[in-house]
Amino acid sequence: MGEREPYNERKMIEPSLALYGELFEQVEQHLDELLAATGVRYCLLVDRKGFVLSHKEALWAPRPPALDSIATLVASNAAATGALANMLGESTFSEQIHQGEQGVLYVESVGSNALLTMIFDSSVPIGRVKVYAKKTIAAVSGLLQTLQDAPPVAFDQNFSVSANALLDDLLG
Repeated sequence: MGEREPYNERKMIEPSLALYGELFEQVEQHLDELLAATGVRYCLLVDRKGFVLSHKEALWAPRPPALDSIATLVASNAAATGALANMLGESTFSEQIHQGEQGVLYVESVGSNALLTMIFDSSVPIGRVKVYAKKTIAAVSGLLQTLQDAPPVAFDQNFSVSANALLDDLLG
């Protein structure tokens, strides 16, 4: 049997995208607009690794379920659905709908790295949700593409030395 990596050398899984600053605020604005236009309770932007990139909830909505768990399960389900699509000769199934007696979970792809996830009551017209979701996806996918096209941040040795010196000064 192969040797296992020591615990301290294992790599943690990290989100595939990092939203911050103005880009994060723009995504949040689009999610706010989606909530207002559709009447959904919760709206999440999830990466395909299962991390919540952004989320919004309606003011009137009850306390949300565990969003991290939902994100992980949605990403896993999207991966399984993608495998099914491939088996059936499709490149992908771009949307998923899980409809219960009282609630609906609607998931749609946002480019190749993210999933727009909405949770709402079954009384909300799904057609309205789909129309506004498509508008939101068009806007957000453009923002995410901007993020993907940005050059990676590189820290040189000087940054490391400066950061360590600053931390030594602050912490003693």
